Amino acid sequence: MTALPSHPRVLSLANQKGGVGKTTTAINLGTALAAIGEEVLIIDLDPQGNASTGLGIDRRSRKVSTYDVLVGEARLDEALVETAVPRLWVAPSTLDLLGVELEIAHTSDRAFRLRKAIAEYAARVADAREGTGLPRISYVLVDCPPSLNLLTINAMSASHSVLVPLQCEFFALEGLSQLLSTVEQVKGSLNKELSIHGIVLTMYDARNNLSSQVVADVREHMGSAVYDTVIPRNVRVSEAPSYGKPALLYDLKCSGSQAYLRLASEIIQREKRLRADAA
Repeated sequence: MTALPSHPRVLSLANQKGGVGKTTTAINLGTALAAIGEEVLIIDLDPQGNASTGLGIDRRSRKVSTYDVLVGEARLDEALVETAVPRLWVAPSTLDLLGVELEIAHTSDRAFRLRKAIAEYAARVADAREGTGLPRISYVLVDCPPSLNLLTINAMSASHSVLVPLQCEFFALEGLSQLLSTVEQVKGSLNKELSIHGIVLTMYDARNNLSSQVVADVREHMGSAVYDTVIPRNVRVSEAPSYGKPALLYDLKCSGSQAYLRLASEIIQREKRLRADAA
């Protein structure tokens, strides 16, 4: 089994429920981290490819995608695409990902394909003799599909931590226990370093009493695992993907963009504490 590289830091954004703001968080958190000086790679593991199109990538024109990386036909660096955001890269997906489980299901390393690809990328970057000119990525964000399938298992096996977007709605906690159980199973059998980085509450509407109640309930149940930053429901954030832009490029001053900047800062501070505890 390929060792998990200490650098870059790899975070999976996962929730088996759809429509919770997972891809929106991947795009805008990645942009916010890049805006404050980090080199960021978003790996799109969702066959729908919304993280790719939300960053202005035409998936139909891509010759190399995350599918090719997972089936072993390309290296991760060959899938990288530079975005309009300085210091932000994306490895786009295509609909071919829909069939990747069938293709690798019977291989012995089926759960470690992404982990191996990231480790090989990190090794190439670290080997200065190669003079690759590849970006020295500090954060990898893996946008998982809305299901707990082999693609999500690959992401968790390759990650240091899992970031869980949770929508401020009545059934917010439904299914969370299943996700947490999956994380524990992966930690026990595939990746002993895996942990929950945090839970980010999304689509918060201050005018709605239910939203406030959900925030209170989640904080009561999950405690310090919940980030202080709450992402508000915001029209500008919803509009941005149709222009192929992150919200921070579409409207930096809107409440959603500012929230993602705060979340990026909070994640970096939490990373520092995690590293200090590990040391």
